[in-house]
Amino acid sequence: MNTTVTLNPGFFSRRSLADWGFALLSLVGMVFAFANYQQAMDVYEKAILVCAWPAVVWLAWFWRPLRYMMLAVAAFSLLAVFSYQGDLARADTVFGLKYFLSSQSAILWMSMLFFISTVFYWGGMFIRGQSDALETLGSRMAWVAVVLALVGTMVRWYESYLIGADIGHIPVSNLYEVFVLFCWITATFYLYYEDHYQTRALGAFVMLVVSAAVGFLLWYTLVREAHEIQPLVPALKSWWMKLHVPANFIGYGTFALSAMVAFAYLIKQQANETRWFKLTPIWLLGAALCFVPIAFRQRGIGEAGGSYWVVYAAISALIAAGILLGRRRIAERLPAPEILDDVMYKAIAVGFAFFTIATVLGALWAAEAWGGYWSWDPKETWALIVWLNYAAWLHMRLMKGLRGAVAAWWALAGLAVTTFAFLGVNMFLSGLHSYGTL
Repeated sequence: MNTTVTLNPGFFSRRSLADWGFALLSLVGMVFAFANYQQAMDVYEKAILVCAWPAVVWLAWFWRPLRYMMLAVAAFSLLAVFSYQGDLARADTVFGLKYFLSSQSAILWMSMLFFISTVFYWGGMFIRGQSDALETLGSRMAWVAVVLALVGTMVRWYESYLIGADIGHIPVSNLYEVFVLFCWITATFYLYYEDHYQTRALGAFVMLVVSAAVGFLLWYTLVREAHEIQPLVPALKSWWMKLHVPANFIGYGTFALSAMVAFAYLIKQQANETRWFKLTPIWLLGAALCFVPIAFRQRGIGEAGGSYWVVYAAISALIAAGILLGRRRIAERLPAPEILDDVMYKAIAVGFAFFTIATVLGALWAAEAWGGYWSWDPKETWALIVWLNYAAWLHMRLMKGLRGAVAAWWALAGLAVTTFAFLGVNMFLSGLHSYGTL
């Protein structure tokens, strides 16, 4: 009796010519970076660059759309670098830099496109017959916004060195820069789940939290002129920052994503509820969105942008009202509860892993900067609270089979805890992390 055994092809044998071509091109990029910028890197930064190459290749092989995104970011970033010709003043005279590729221009385009993406996604929720087309446009706008966010980040990094070699740093050092980081990380993770589960309906919810972040970013830019590149404070002059902050914001971004998916889950569950006082998730969303401008004005932070926060509150109320009135149509467009539950779980699992790494890296950084691994600084304390919250959520999920509405409510509450750790600590408390105050 003959038995035929079919073996699955190996990982590398499944790679196409395009895969190997991208790997080679990214290797050339790494060599180019070494050849042109190694004088600005210390030994740790060189090690990070070397390790980044296999990571970039693996990501491009794992999810192919990232390949095109990274190529676009590299092409536009290099075009901006060559356009500067070593002179920062050209940002005001060269058309391409002034209107498209300087860091501030690219980030403003990112902001506008995230807003447009949100509108298209919500249009797809309500406009019958055009849902798929509008959601596709929303997805494409989100991709372009992510590209421009990364271009703005890369160009800002270069611009900081044009100001001065002692000022140059990776742009993840203040609230303005990390809000850009939060926006593109959250959107990119969502786009992965969108592609993986073949559903675009969740974009309407996830882009709400991205647009809220963009709204804060615009206020912070216009009123506080936060886009101006500033020298690093001494505590931030460390290579630990390049690892700790991105890992931290992968956690923040995926936690926010999971909360918005949880919100969608609760809307789907309560779509046919007719008693208005039972529609708790919608009322909480409206209250939370309207609380932001109230909190800012209460703290005196919003004085200079009073009318801005009035408009913000009005738009927030309209969004909550639209979800309330259109909840049945929204529920029809959303994927099955099992998919929503799975996305919520996977986003929290990824976020928890990276947040754990970020917490360990933060402790090592603190030991180097302040002489101790832990000091119960308010930021550290609230980071621990965030970590314990999601550790408990995952424990209940894996050990006790936590599912459904309870899991969704817990994930939604987690966003409030995470938001306070991210932003509230900077507004209401002080400590060793006070360089991030508003």
